Amino acid sequence: MERPMVKMVSMGIAFHMIPCGQSLMQMEYWSKMTLAEQFYANPYVGYTYAYPHKTAYRKFDVPLSLCDVWAVENQQNLFLYIHIPFCEMRCGFCNLFTTTNPDETVIDHYLTQLEIEIEEMSKTLCPEHRFVRGAFGGGTPSILNPQQLDRLLACLFDKLNFSEQIALSFEVSPHTVTSEKLDMLKQHGIERVSIGVQSFYAHEVKEMGRPQKQDALEKALSLIDSYKFPVFNIDLIYGASQQTVESFKQSIKRALDFGANEIYLYPLYVRPLTGLERLGRKADNRLTLYRAGRDELRKKGFEQVSMRLFRNHDHAKGSLEYCCQEDGMVGLGIGARSYTHHIHYSSEYAVGRNSIKAIIDEYLSKQAKDFREIAYGFQLNDEEQSRRYIIKSLLRTEGLDLHAYEEVFSRNAIDQHKQLQELCRVGLAEATDGMLNLNDKGLELSDAIGPWLFSEVAAEKMKTYQLA
Repeated sequence: MERPMVKMVSMGIAFHMIPCGQSLMQMEYWSKMTLAEQFYANPYVGYTYAYPHKTAYRKFDVPLSLCDVWAVENQQNLFLYIHIPFCEMRCGFCNLFTTTNPDETVIDHYLTQLEIEIEEMSKTLCPEHRFVRGAFGGGTPSILNPQQLDRLLACLFDKLNFSEQIALSFEVSPHTVTSEKLDMLKQHGIERVSIGVQSFYAHEVKEMGRPQKQDALEKALSLIDSYKFPVFNIDLIYGASQQTVESFKQSIKRALDFGANEIYLYPLYVRPLTGLERLGRKADNRLTLYRAGRDELRKKGFEQVSMRLFRNHDHAKGSLEYCCQEDGMVGLGIGARSYTHHIHYSSEYAVGRNSIKAIIDEYLSKQAKDFREIAYGFQLNDEEQSRRYIIKSLLRTEGLDLHAYEEVFSRNAIDQHKQLQELCRVGLAEATDGMLNLNDKGLELSDAIGPWLFSEVAAEKMKTYQLA
């Protein structure tokens, strides 16, 4: 299918700490800074929620066989991700793969294609495969009407093997969540419900490019709380120019008042091709707000799991654990990514409306045989696998288990990756009792340390990626 002409934006992310376009004097100044000083000068490079980043993916010279890729994987502790690429609106900060206000017929057609993809995946996996955790994201999964939601859940439970203790998460929005949908989630054993609030102050969410009616928000939060899901997560964002420490702490307090036992604190990013970029919004108060939010949640008894995640529950610990460093992830639906040890793959990625529409249209035209091939992704050699293991471990408070790493890679992580020695030397990480952990200073610099640990190959691919 021919794609429309679109604006192309280079993803030249600053993986090296010296910013582009500097004079020789400025570069000399930067070169004299310690590593920690360089991180603090540019603490928000990028969110390393996956490695390598999707902008490092490219078309394979020859499409790979889905069956061959999964045949060599351990399929006993799989993670399932279902992507619903539809929203009722697009927030100004959002660069996710989603489109807005789809017709019901488009959603129905999408579910038909998703059912075909699920069927093909069920044939690909071994009969003894087992999913232990999973998530429905987007987009906004709760944009599905009750009949569509029941249809999707029924197909998944019928075609795939879920463990009895599977922990499933589902994202909702204030304007699309209803009691009928929550009833259905309860019936299917959904453990975690997550909702993006971002801020409880109208002027702050307006600046973030997110229209939000306070009465509808509070009604939705009260409704979710009444169902007493084991895990109730609320997302908040910090970094709006009018946001203060006090207003941010009040938003956290309101989230807790509505029963949240898990909080994600996201720094505001102004990303290419988003509404905030077009408005020229800047965010420069994030580190101060992060520290205030972190300290407030710790005082309330929350455990910090990563720079973003705080929780005050132990339900997830009692579930069968998925190990993000070693276990596979099956992503289904357009925009979803899948991870095996050697291959990460997905559909092509876009942010611009026309490009997203073209990719969705292509998905809607696929036949069953088309889902049996992998055309787009990233091949991980031993070097990339080891970096992924380190990054996914180190950016969480539990840290990098050095003994476990050596069992997997037959190498000492600190000897192999000199950057880890540097983190310890400048006081951002500590190695004790066979564990390597970021301290508070290191953890608050996660969005600089993560990209700094990328391989040269992955960084170069991301730098030259053209975003449509």
